[in-house]
Amino acid sequence: MHGESMATLQEESLSYHETGRAGKIEVIPTKPCRTQKDLSLAYTPGVAEPCRHIVKNPDDVYRYTSRGNLVAVISNGTAVLGLGDIGPLAGKPVMEGKGVLFKRFADIDVFDLEIDCKDPEKLVDIVASLEPTFGGINLEDIKAPECFYIEEELKRRMSIPVFHDDQHGTAIITGAALLNAAELQGRELGDMKVVFSGAGAAAVSCALHYISLGIRPENLMLVDSRGVVYKGRSEGMSAQKEAFALQTNRRTLADAMEGADLFAGLSKGGLVNAAMVRSMAERPVIFAMANPDPEIGYREARAARNDLIMATGRSDYPNQVNNVLGFPFIFRGALDVRASTINEAMKKAATFALAYLTKKGEMPQSILDAYNLQSLSFGPEYIIPKPLDPRVLVEESIAVARAAMESGVARMPVDLDDYRCRLERLSQNLLDRADNG
Repeated sequence: MHGESMATLQEESLSYHETGRAGKIEVIPTKPCRTQKDLSLAYTPGVAEPCRHIVKNPDDVYRYTSRGNLVAVISNGTAVLGLGDIGPLAGKPVMEGKGVLFKRFADIDVFDLEIDCKDPEKLVDIVASLEPTFGGINLEDIKAPECFYIEEELKRRMSIPVFHDDQHGTAIITGAALLNAAELQGRELGDMKVVFSGAGAAAVSCALHYISLGIRPENLMLVDSRGVVYKGRSEGMSAQKEAFALQTNRRTLADAMEGADLFAGLSKGGLVNAAMVRSMAERPVIFAMANPDPEIGYREARAARNDLIMATGRSDYPNQVNNVLGFPFIFRGALDVRASTINEAMKKAATFALAYLTKKGEMPQSILDAYNLQSLSFGPEYIIPKPLDPRVLVEESIAVARAAMESGVARMPVDLDDYRCRLERLSQNLLDRADNG
């Protein structure tokens, strides 16, 4: 997107955020407050009664307050989208946007909290102290490697779900794409050779998730801005990279891609050319997810190989990897069974649910209409669900809730048949709400 179109987008975006009430979110009461009686119930003296009950039974906070449906979107602004370390103030529009997506896709309420703190230990202390307010914590746009420590320490200290979307969202969604692409290309995960361009939070988490799905560690190669991550390399290494270091003579991204079955790009645009794509194995898979420009353009890659399956982060090409396919529904399932954490079983369940949904039955007409398509079925150009597919809410949330119960972290188990009915009603309500503006 260049020239006049980019200028138009910039103007439209600024107008969108500025027009009417500034920003994208507001807080709306859920109970009436029109009369003196209402006021006495909402605040003093009536409000003392739920306080007394919560003192006696802390779990009553879920009965009498919004905590069970309230998530904090928290960032210190050190790694915002493709903008880098722009700080918490400039990152606030992104966090508000995340709140909009939580509400639109899963009816989850959000307070966005932009924290002016780069010290990992202090940030952990700040976030951990907020636990009484929230049902879950969504960490966002915190740079690596600090983000790894921050998430792990918060998960250790807090008894509510903590989820760093930059790490796990892309991993969960591309994991589903990987399962389906491997099936279509006739590949066994254990035999696939995988190359990552990028070694930040998303790349490391994707690599770990792919290994949990069946990729063999010895077949996975990480490439960062300095080249291949190999044993004995001294420059630019971290504990996370060291865990993936291989004994190899390959040093460049081009070297790494030769004979690879899967390229996973989580770096920057333009790093891959047609010759590098042609050097890959037969029936390759390419996930070029740098935004706004992928590591190699869709048309360029397709021109180089007609036997590949490709996904990008862009909405104007098939197989868009969009994190909105993950976090709203993962939190929906976790909150609804009052999970104490989001564990590996829940993440894998989300991946398998997305992979399954892509192959499930006839495509609803509403999805075809939303994307101006005549038809859509499982195949090279449809390996992950569309972000606007209302079925994702039902299937992914149920899968996450079931995994939470089976893995022992659900504190309020649900009947899954009843839960499916609840989610189907919610999905329809959200569609109606969106249609009505």
